Amino acid sequence: MADLPFVDTHVHFHDLNHPTLRYSWLDPDAPVDEIVGPDGAIRAQRYWADDFLAETRFHNVSKVVHVQAALGTPDPFEETRWLHAFTERLGVPHGIVAAVDLSRPDAAVQLRRHQRYPNVCGVRDLRYDDYLTDEAWELGFAALAAAGLVCCADPAIDQLRHARRLAERHPGATLCIDHAGYPKDRAQATFRLWRAEMRNLAAAGNVVVKISGLGQADHRWTVTSIRPWVLACVEAFGVDRSFFGTNWPVDRLFSSYGDVIDAYAEIVADFATDERRKLFAGTAERVFRLSTEVG
Repeated sequence: MADLPFVDTHVHFHDLNHPTLRYSWLDPDAPVDEIVGPDGAIRAQRYWADDFLAETRFHNVSKVVHVQAALGTPDPFEETRWLHAFTERLGVPHGIVAAVDLSRPDAAVQLRRHQRYPNVCGVRDLRYDDYLTDEAWELGFAALAAAGLVCCADPAIDQLRHARRLAERHPGATLCIDHAGYPKDRAQATFRLWRAEMRNLAAAGNVVVKISGLGQADHRWTVTSIRPWVLACVEAFGVDRSFFGTNWPVDRLFSSYGDVIDAYAEIVADFATDERRKLFAGTAERVFRLSTEVG
């Protein structure tokens, strides 16, 4: 894959010793995620930008987008501040997808706080309720769109239709569906339903898809097992609205970093060079408005 630059659009850094940040998903007594499974192998005291750069130095990573990870932190702005210190020192991350509770009455104020840092490019309000149909949350979504930020979301399959309607009500917004819609298993019935819902969602031209985290529901994945899911995303959204990410270091539970990149490369090997460039870098650079390469 070294012939093409790669923009990794989904990474998580953490520091369990940080005085103000909390990572509830990494707590020793946190329940085992029913999809991801035991995650003890990634529960190091820290995973900094320095560690990511060392781990990925041979994989032609040109830009990096960090997605909020400090779940349970009282003031999520502190995570953005912490991440920007890495950007100042190392140039990474190039983009920050921050945490904001979009249902809060002061969501617009919180967005402006994060935007003090120019590499804040989006927001992920990670939740599992029926937020896509919640009026208060939609007001925050509208404020996010007005601020020019990308909304990264993880809707369940049965929420994808709501995601389309939301996007159509806000044509100036950009809605990014993380982890290829995060299908929870690899059954053929699930695939057929998921593919139909993703095709329906793709009819909204302001929705993009991030192909990432495929190991979470396929712990012993192979190129063959993930190929249909990758290609279905690209077929539905096209190369101008699809891009790759790794979900690192979470997906290290299931493979090496190089395995993920090489799998993507093999799956799209027959695509035109320009199409592959878009999937690996160009589309993400445009969607997240990224600039300046690693180093």
